[in-house]
Amino acid sequence: MDRAISDLRKDYTLQALNETDVSPNPFEQFRTWFDQALAAQLPEPNAMTIATATPDGIPSARIVLLKGFDERGFVFFTNYNSHKGQELQANPQAAIVFLWRELERQVRIQGTVEKVDASESDAYFHSRPLGSRLGAWASEQSAVIPDRAVLEQKLAHLEATYPDGEIPRPDHWGGFRVKPKVIEFWQGRSSRLHDRLRYQHIEGHWHIDRLAP
Repeated sequence: MDRAISDLRKDYTLQALNETDVSPNPFEQFRTWFDQALAAQLPEPNAMTIATATPDGIPSARIVLLKGFDERGFVFFTNYNSHKGQELQANPQAAIVFLWRELERQVRIQGTVEKVDASESDAYFHSRPLGSRLGAWASEQSAVIPDRAVLEQKLAHLEATYPDGEIPRPDHWGGFRVKPKVIEFWQGRSSRLHDRLRYQHIEGHWHIDRLAP
């Protein structure tokens, strides 16, 4: 079994990434790559791994869904009382990774984190399907529960409480914005000599460096 794992490898040959090909603005470059991921019909191109840490540096990671981005940062929504929500409020630093395997690409983002405005959280919450809105109330995310029946009972109660589907956003649920200080674009290349272009925000400007693979 161990031998089979160690033999797993792939040579990356699809594309190159050169300084002359990229936008000087990393958000524009991300938009270009994200649009290409959409055009390629990749499954859930907005899926991203987000890593958080406790104030004393114990890390954890999980996959969430990007729900918007602009030059202010990258936004996702969650339960503020969840494991990640509590860590982000105690230690507002995060790292994000997008993997678009079929395009042989990754994007790595590091930055500080802030809650989005309540109005932005309200707008997204009310755009969600009914089941998702009910689920935000039914689940005390990351809390220990005795069995699945607890969730199903809470959901049934909520369905009876809000038969018209007019469900308010819970105070414990909303958005976080990751405000990047570093954004790295990674393009797989042959012989593991990958292309890595790093944007760093220094004194109000984005600077681009090439990193060794």
